[in-house]
Amino acid sequence: MKSLIQFKTTIPALLVPLVLICFGLAPMAQAVGPDTDGTIPGSNNGEGIGVLVSRTTGIWNTGTGFDALNHLTAGNQNTATGLRALFSDINGGFNTATGVYSLFSNTSGFFNSATGAYSLANNISGGYNTANGYAALYRNTAEGNTAIGFAALYHNTTGVDNTATGFQALMSNNGVDNTANGAVALQSNTTGSANTAIGSQALSLNTEGSSNTATGVSALSSNTIGNANTANGDEALFANTIGANNTAIGAGALFANNADDNTAVGYQALLSNNTGVSNTAIGKSALQNDTITNDNTAIGKSALQNDVGGRNTAVGSQALGINTMGSSNTALGYTAGTSVTTANNVICIGAGVLGLNVSNSCFIGNISGVNEGGTISAVYINTDGQLGTQPPASSRRFKNEIKPMDRVSEAILSLKPVTFHYKSDTKGVPQFGLIAEEVAQVNPDLVVRDENGDIYTVRYDAVNAMLLNEFLKEHRKVEQQAREMQEQQATIAQASCNSAFERTGSANPESKHPAGSD
Repeated sequence: MKSLIQFKTTIPALLVPLVLICFGLAPMAQAVGPDTDGTIPGSNNGEGIGVLVSRTTGIWNTGTGFDALNHLTAGNQNTATGLRALFSDINGGFNTATGVYSLFSNTSGFFNSATGAYSLANNISGGYNTANGYAALYRNTAEGNTAIGFAALYHNTTGVDNTATGFQALMSNNGVDNTANGAVALQSNTTGSANTAIGSQALSLNTEGSSNTATGVSALSSNTIGNANTANGDEALFANTIGANNTAIGAGALFANNADDNTAVGYQALLSNNTGVSNTAIGKSALQNDTITNDNTAIGKSALQNDVGGRNTAVGSQALGINTMGSSNTALGYTAGTSVTTANNVICIGAGVLGLNVSNSCFIGNISGVNEGGTISAVYINTDGQLGTQPPASSRRFKNEIKPMDRVSEAILSLKPVTFHYKSDTKGVPQFGLIAEEVAQVNPDLVVRDENGDIYTVRYDAVNAMLLNEFLKEHRKVEQQAREMQEQQATIAQASCNSAFERTGSANPESKHPAGSD
């Protein structure tokens, strides 16, 4: 409303030159000629002093009012009603002027229609213009313009094919192919072209921006040089001045925007965005408080409402709704990810899957504790983050530099298993395992590092393989010991038998002399 009041204060400034025109006419406008009353040769009609007094060959003209059609000589089928209406017309034709000084300067323009005092007053040779309203198209010299309303298209001189409907609509225009419907719509436009403004103050401050569409009170009202914007709704894209390629549908959508390539659909969607680019918000208050970040997508009421991070994707009502500084997060489902506030690279899938404020984590609803019948396959993830049920390849054809593990596995004998609790685990479930930093000191190949090179976790699969190697080594030792024991037992048994035999022979000497030997 303040803007509209400001524009209305310009009315006295508009009236001054219009009043002075009556007192500072060009020399040719000083002579009036005789009083004309009735039919004039060539099927012309005139009523008033100085009407059609210069006519030579013009036909079917009608002039009513002081000095109407005063200078016409060869023009045809003109109608002038009002003080000095079509005063300067010489050979223009098919013009209609109704009102004081309407089409006053027209000399050779054709097919113009001016209704209202001073409408099309400065038009000289422009044609196919329609002006309806006080001072509408006042300065126009171009063609194909339509102005309806007080001072509509007032300053237009060379702009063509413009349409203005409403108080001071397109008042400053000199662009082409603009359409303004509403009080002060496109009021400041100078050279901007192909703009459409429907609604009071829509695109009111636009000067050079082109290909903009604004529908709604104050939609895109602050835009000056931004191009290819679309705003549909009360105060949609209200503060945008230089941002381009934005789409805002809904009251207050992209209200504070001044950046490019944003899309907002819904009441106050992307309301606070100022310099962030390539954001998409669909739903009431979606991405409402985002100001400077880029590449966010929010679909759903209040999705990413408080976000000031970047590259987040939220689908679902209130999804990632309280996220502030977190980036590269994905949430799918009603209230999904609402526990994520500052963490990065978090995935939450499922309605009510709140997740945790822990970076590089994934939460999927309705899979924990589910007992499925039949064959069950474990899920694996590779270094590219791809999920699958196929474990890492074990076939010889995928491997090279194959050699026995030998004593390498003895490193696990130095490991120190511990019990612990995860800091992020609010339930305090006891855990059993190893400390990755300690494992790295024993064998650096047994740990996995994150993208920053920091130690992250233990390669338990490799530890298991080493355990198997140590188990087999011990198993072979046990087997060897068993064989040695069996051999020892056999040797002992044989020795025992021999010893017993010898003892038996010593106790029975006759056994040494066969019968009948003596």
